[in-house]
Amino acid sequence: TWRVGPARSLTVPSAAAAVAGDGDTVLIDPGTYSGDVATWTQDDLTLRGDGGRAHLRADGHDAQGKAIWVIAGDRTTVDRIELSGAAVADRNGAGIRQEGTGLTVTRSWFHDNETGILTGADPDSDVVVRGSRFFRNGAGDGYSHNLYVGSVRSLTVTGSWLSDADTGHELKSRAARNTIVANRISDGDGTASYSIDLPNGGRSLVAGNVVVQGPRSENAALVSYGAEGLTHPSGTLWVVNNTFVNRRTSGTFVALAEGSRAHLRNNLLVGPGDLTDRAGVDARVNRRVGVGGFVAPDAEDFRLRRSSPAVDRGVRVPLRWRALWEYVAPARRGRRPVVGRVDLGAHELR
Repeated sequence: TWRVGPARSLTVPSAAAAVAGDGDTVLIDPGTYSGDVATWTQDDLTLRGDGGRAHLRADGHDAQGKAIWVIAGDRTTVDRIELSGAAVADRNGAGIRQEGTGLTVTRSWFHDNETGILTGADPDSDVVVRGSRFFRNGAGDGYSHNLYVGSVRSLTVTGSWLSDADTGHELKSRAARNTIVANRISDGDGTASYSIDLPNGGRSLVAGNVVVQGPRSENAALVSYGAEGLTHPSGTLWVVNNTFVNRRTSGTFVALAEGSRAHLRNNLLVGPGDLTDRAGVDARVNRRVGVGGFVAPDAEDFRLRRSSPAVDRGVRVPLRWRALWEYVAPARRGRRPVVGRVDLGAHELR
């Protein structure tokens, strides 16, 4: 275990990157580490803010012209780290550029970077994000995003809040398997494009999310599936028990490529727009409602009131595709309770 902090022998995280070995843990004291960037080459490494988040602020610096942290080792865990301000010559500066195989990120913040996390293509890599926040990332060119995962084996994002992307997508993933469960994905007053973009398809579950497309969004679809071609072996998408809110004047809640095998169940639709742009989609009990049945919709609190027409209106879903979790503000998840017949939308009335 290596300890990092202003009062320690290793004063900045990059000093630990120079001495740590495979399987080590780096504990970083809370505080702001201005201009400190690093490349991590070790395998099975844990990088953790100790006692609170450690803030790595780029302040004009970068590692390899890529990111605040370039992670080249395999099976890395990042916990309680805040990364902000990454900007590089190619306008793709990331909080984390993931080049190794396998990454787990928990309780971390990524903001005001050109890209929050950017990964390469690795068919053996699994990327997991839990309990984290991504906000105001993007270079404004439409090619950089809050979270951008390349062609990896799987992506799991749960209990997280992604918001206010600058022109790009809130979440973009080319993974062969995607599990996007119990998150809040909201544009605010930002100019984000898709809320969720799965451009190459893949076996995917989008369940228990609150998804709010803002009035300034630059694309009318909230969820896009297969827009760049269904290149993965599976073209199966389940969209289950989400609360979709469209604050534009028109739109499409789930845009599907031809050949998609989509199943849409128990979703709430708030605002204008079509459920999907494809005829003949397997869709059951997706209901459009007003805002009166929610606790505090202006504050993006879309928990149900007892008067909501969504209560006890859902249908059963196969267990592997069921919404077992729900979003808990600001960046957690909780078990979705079983209370009689399933309610529609992202939250179950208690």
